[in-house]
Amino acid sequence: MPNDQPTGASEGVAAPVVGVIGLGAIGDGVASSVLRAGFPLVVCDVRAEATDRYQGRAHVAASPTELVRRADIVVVAVVNDAQVLTVLSGPGGGLAAAGPGTTFIVVSTISPSCVEAVGAEAAGIGVAVIDCGVSGGPSAAASGDLVCMVGGDPVVIDRVRPLLDAIGSLTVIMGPFGTGLAAKLARNLVQYGSWLAAYEGQLLAEAAGIELGKLAQVIKASDARIGGASALMFRSTVAPFTEQDDRGLVGAMQSAASLAHKDLHAALELAESLEVVLPLTAMTEEHCDEIFGVGTVTP
Repeated sequence: MPNDQPTGASEGVAAPVVGVIGLGAIGDGVASSVLRAGFPLVVCDVRAEATDRYQGRAHVAASPTELVRRADIVVVAVVNDAQVLTVLSGPGGGLAAAGPGTTFIVVSTISPSCVEAVGAEAAGIGVAVIDCGVSGGPSAAASGDLVCMVGGDPVVIDRVRPLLDAIGSLTVIMGPFGTGLAAKLARNLVQYGSWLAAYEGQLLAEAAGIELGKLAQVIKASDARIGGASALMFRSTVAPFTEQDDRGLVGAMQSAASLAHKDLHAALELAESLEVVLPLTAMTEEHCDEIFGVGTVTP
């Protein structure tokens, strides 16, 4: 990308100054992507070792409020609710220091109540803020390939779209403010739940005398063909199928649920014989019909 024409600049128009508060695993990668895209950068972190490497390449702000006063777009990448409120909220916070054109992007994974509080405070003083759940981890942040789940005013999102494109490979507008975080929490639920399933699978395999590396090998190979958890996410609702739905599809899902019951029952039988307790497996078997949308086919 040419260094003389930043991503965020139109011909003859200066690129917005981007500030990044929090240079942890995600924030550091975001800041690197911002520099690579050619945006002027301001950074702030309580740890000197986090900001040292930006000396000479960005302005290092002494406080979040100083950063906000210097930036047009402020990315908040701190860890938790308390840190978000510390840097943004109250008379001495970043929101109060914002100018009329400042836009805040909160990428921290925080509680819905914290997002609501930030949104209400921002709305009360007329400051633009969007929430942006990000996925992909530190490596995606460093390479500018984050998956961005954004909630907020479409006009505001469009205004910062060049920055979102610089830090991510995919940006999906989930809905109004707060839905970016909700999407991230839902995505995390799928991830952590699948890890619990993987843990139970390893428990069963290890008890049966199987090398776990071999189990991982076959799971990776088969997932490449049949897909992971998203393979069932092809409908616009999780409600049961109705009589109006395609009968062939409903029949296929009923067959899939029947096979799942059989397979999971066999796994539970093996677990019992090996004296292994698999609560998630038992719960999954119990809810197979709901998972496949055939728990109760409504009229």
